[in-house]
Formats: sequence, structure tokens, C-alpha cells
Amino acid sequence: MRQTTMLKPAEVKKDWYVVDASGKTLGRLATQCATILRGKNKPTYTPNVDCGDYVIIVNAAKVTYTGDQEEKKYYYHHSMYPGGLKAKSIGEMKREHPVELVEKAVKGMLPHNKLGDQIRGHLYVYEGAEHPHAAQKPIELK
Repeated sequence: MRQTTMLKPAEVKKDWYVVDASGKTLGRLATQCATILRGKNKPTYTPNVDCGDYVIIVNAAKVTYTGDQEEKKYYYHHSMYPGGLKAKSIGEMKREHPVELVEKAVKGMLPHNKLGDQIRGHLYVYEGAEHPHAAQKPIELK
């Protein structure tokens, strides 16, 4: 008889991965990173345990997107005051806040609960090619 292996938080081994976002499509990059952050690429995946790895994304300013999303796709924010709806196109977000753009894409693909908040803390996004995590010896992800 086989038994499903349920991982305990103390048994989790976490690795560090570095992803170069230059020339990659935003959605595909976010999907790949969310899978690694969640731990779904491991055979020991357990849904209620943070068994994912750390992900470092560099060159966030060089990410691309398909089609005519630059003018047509918008990110919305409301201040909760009357008339407080603010909208920014994806092109504006890429020019002004490229790190936030990638973080929002990955955040949308993670669970929206306490576990998702914990997992989101393992994502590090940098605008340029430099990152301060060399001591963790991150593995380059193709």
C-alpha cells in the first residue's frame, strides 16, 4: 500500500534560483517563477506547506509582453475616496515601476491567503543585472 508523503515545514530544503527576465514574456516568466515559489516543481509538494524555493529575478526592466498590451492593458488602484480610481497602462508601469510590474504578475499567480503572503516574501526582483544574493549561490534557471 502506498501512502501520500506530506512534508512538514521542518523537513523543507530550500534552494535559490536566479532568472534573467531580459527578452522574456511577462506572463510566462511569472508562471515559471510562481511554480518554483510554490514548490510545484518538486515531487514532495504539499499544498498547505511553504515548500517552494527562493527566486531572484534580474533585468525586470527588459521584460516584454505580446500584442498591443502596452496601450490596452491597465492596472487599477483605488484610494477608497470618491473619484479615487487611478489607472496606469502596462507601458507606464514598465517605464516608471518595472519591479512592481513583475511582482504584481507573480502575486496574481500565488494563493491569496497567509501562505501566499509567506511565499511572496521569497521573491526578489531587481531592475538591473546586479543582485546582493551572491552568498546564497543561486542556480541559474534557463
